[in-house]
Amino acid sequence: MKKIFWLGVGITIGVVAARKIAAAKGAIGPEGLNRAVGRASDAVHDFASALRENMDERENDLRVALGIDQAPDLARH
Repeated sequence: MKKIFWLGVGITIGVVAARKIAAAKGAIGPEGLNRAVGRASDAVHDFASALRENMDERENDLRVALGIDQAPDLARH
């Protein structure tokens, strides 16, 4: 019974290792590098967009607080 258990463990480890090696080979090549750079570029773009959006919102809040602009609700009426 122990031999069957250890055989199953060995097969499982072998399959997992083979998949990890195949994934690593795909990540090392030019296609993998392009994917990594694309993901990093998308992350930087998303961060910059969120930063700009929050900066604009904060600027509007400060302008209203300082009395430079009217609040959006007051401007509509």
